[in-house]
Amino acid sequence: MDEQEEQRIRQWFRNWEAAAPMLERLRAEAIRNTDTAQAIEQLSDAFESARLHWTPPTASGLVEQQRFFARLRS
Repeated sequence: MDEQEEQRIRQWFRNWEAAAPMLERLRAEAIRNTDTAQAIEQLSDAFESARLHWTPPTASGLVEQQRFFARLRS
């Protein structure tokens, strides 16, 4: 990584660091101003559709994860 790229990364980090409080205020305001009952009503059809069309997975992935961990231990 050259010095110019490092400076760009540092500037990117400073920009996000400065923007974080403003973004958090916007997020908190959006949450405060949300009508929860209306949001639930708007999402209820999508939820019911997903619930009706969902098929459970055949595996949880836990067996594959344990197999992977066992290979790492070897």
